[in-house]
Amino acid sequence: MKGSLLSKEIAEPYAQALMSLAESHHITESIGEDCRAILEMLEDCSDLRAFVSSPIIKEEDKRAVLTRILGRDIHHYLRNFVMLLVDKRRITFLEDICQQYLALLRKLTNTVLAEVTASTELNDEQRRAVSDKIKVLTGARSVEMKTYADPDLIGGVIIKVGSQVFDASLRGQLRRIGLTLGGAS
Repeated sequence: MKGSLLSKEIAEPYAQALMSLAESHHITESIGEDCRAILEMLEDCSDLRAFVSSPIIKEEDKRAVLTRILGRDIHHYLRNFVMLLVDKRRITFLEDICQQYLALLRKLTNTVLAEVTASTELNDEQRRAVSDKIKVLTGARSVEMKTYADPDLIGGVIIKVGSQVFDASLRGQLRRIGLTLGGAS
């Protein structure tokens, strides 16, 4: 059900409730970091994702496992929220709720999520330069980047922010030159 329209419709009110709780206690960033950690755990461990989503596993078993996994590292409000999701049989939407929460947090902090693909891994200086360029292009106050390496780009970067794609790769430039030359003949 991940990513479905129904899933997003169910996840959104929960994410907004979590955001309201976080705002009232001035812990929006802390809860955001914890949501990122949960998403990373779910992404890295397909068995955990299957366990959480399984309708045949008892709620008390899910509570026990999630309590052990989440431990004391996450904020107790979020831990209680996750247990509430288990009790309400909505834990299968945990991933969507965390993603929705992060989207709300980005909106609140005027942050954009950018997917940056480069021919090699970016060093810190290059990451800062790309981040500054994205701020100029989007008018955002800050940038949250996911970076990928693709040697086929030859050089340069491709930046995707929402539905906008900025292709400053050498492969893209060569393709555009090829199209221009093809159109000239």
